[in-house]
Amino acid sequence: MSTAKTHVPYARERHAPMRSIHVIAHPEATHHIEKVVGGWHDSDLTPAGRSAAGAIARALRADIPEGADVEVVSSDLRRAAHTADAVGELFGVKPLLDRRLREKSYGEAEGGPQEWLDRRFVPPPADGDRMGHHEGLPGAETRGECARRVYDAMDELLRRPREHQIVVTHGFALTFVVTAWIRMPYESVGSVSFRAPSGSITVLREDDFFHNRQVVSVGDTRHLAAP
Repeated sequence: MSTAKTHVPYARERHAPMRSIHVIAHPEATHHIEKVVGGWHDSDLTPAGRSAAGAIARALRADIPEGADVEVVSSDLRRAAHTADAVGELFGVKPLLDRRLREKSYGEAEGGPQEWLDRRFVPPPADGDRMGHHEGLPGAETRGECARRVYDAMDELLRRPREHQIVVTHGFALTFVVTAWIRMPYESVGSVSFRAPSGSITVLREDDFFHNRQVVSVGDTRHLAAP
């Protein structure tokens, strides 16, 4: 008679995840409707954006169990910070502001007409140094400079043990939140783009057995259509 124990290697996969990160691309801001360049221009949420921030908060509250350990971290620009305030209010958490989660800077173009930037913008090459490419706008960040500071913010965030972290950022910067999460080397992100619409939620998750880092969903906006 065999005395070998039955081994069920995947049983623990059913446990709650070790960590979930809910990444928000801030909803509609004044620069969207005014057709001016965002970047570090400190635009605020529109009335529609404030309504969307409430919908985002309710969706997260419905998804995250009561009593869970929750941290809210946000870009310090008003359109992101006010979104984080709406979320933090429902969770009873004061958001932490981190300027490293800001959108890419467009230098002298910020706050000016979008069409002015469009006429002067120098797109990156298909190959070559895409991270260090300068887009022809005085004072603007390169893709690499933006990626580096977001990676630094994520390195610090991930050193803090939390069950759920809610990160409020911007459409361009969000790509680097995701690539940092999956441990994609900084040098390899020159051609990567995760498209996430304004007001969307992206979910990242690490399981508690294999410690695999998953990209569960990207740019989900179903909550914005809820009554």
